[in-house]
Amino acid sequence: MSSPNPSAARRALLMPELPTGEVVSTYEHYADAKHAVDLLARARFPVAEVSIVGNGLRSVERVTGRLTYGRVAMVGASSGAYLGVFLSILLFIFQPENASIFGVFIAAIVIGAGFGMLFGVLSYAMNRNRRDFSSVSQMVATRYDLITPAELVGEARRVLTSPENAERG
Repeated sequence: MSSPNPSAARRALLMPELPTGEVVSTYEHYADAKHAVDLLARARFPVAEVSIVGNGLRSVERVTGRLTYGRVAMVGASSGAYLGVFLSILLFIFQPENASIFGVFIAAIVIGAGFGMLFGVLSYAMNRNRRDFSSVSQMVATRYDLITPAELVGEARRVLTSPENAERG
């Protein structure tokens, strides 16, 4: 539950606690819970008093592909090239009158890509037998509850079940 008191809100961010109140509604997908809060906001409900609580958290790791030396080299080269772009922009900012800045820019990108590729391939070679795939990890809830203080539950349910919101939903 959020509080209109700024210091209480700041304290809640530093020391997380579960919100208190009653469940207004429950959804299977986060997008549906977010849509319900949008409906409440459009109806001028005090949404600062609403919390979306995910329950039944699960760790999901989605495999995005197989790792090969070529793929690792390309990813390393691209991240190294980005670092080279960043460094060359910094050089340009601090030395804008440098006549050979374009050459420095290209050199920084090439050197960055080379080192990125080298470090990527070396890292993959050292960890080759441990992990031969890339993946993305996520935390996913099995259900999402909208929670608000007890005195606001009736109004929130009325807004969410009103005929005009049922047509939008």
